[in-house]
Amino acid sequence: MIDARCSCGAIALSLPGPTNRVAACHCIDCQRRTRAPFGVAAFYPVEAVTISGTPKEYVRAAESGGKVRFHFCPDCGSTVYWKADNLPAMIGVAVGAISDPNFPAPIKSVFEQSKHLWVEINGAGVEHLQQGSARKNSG
Repeated sequence: MIDARCSCGAIALSLPGPTNRVAACHCIDCQRRTRAPFGVAAFYPVEAVTISGTPKEYVRAAESGGKVRFHFCPDCGSTVYWKADNLPAMIGVAVGAISDPNFPAPIKSVFEQSKHLWVEINGAGVEHLQQGSARKNSG
C-alpha cells in the first residue's frame, strides 16, 4: 500500500500500490489547477482506494462534455483526487500527492495542443495525444 495526501495531511488516500495508468495532462484547466505547465495523474479503480478526511469539492465542465469533480483540502487547498463523469469506475490521484520519486512515469501525454513548447514527456511507448483521447500527435 502507498498513500497520497494533501500538504497538511488532513486528506489522505490509501492506494493499492503503483499503477501503470499514469497520464500527463497539458490542458489549460490542469495548468490553472496545478499552477504548473501540466498535471500528472495516476488512475485507480474507485473500489481500490480508501479516502480519509473530509475534502471540499469543486465541479467543472470537462472538455469531454461531462463534469470533473475535484476533491481538495479545505485547510491547505491541495487537490488530492478527482472523479470524471465519463470514467465513473476510476479515480484520478495527483501524483504530486503521492510524493514518491520512484513512482511510474506517464504512459500518456494528453491535450498537447496547449503543451508548453519546452516540456517533453518522453519514454518508451508514451502515447502523445493532441486532445484528451482523440487524434494522435505524430511527433
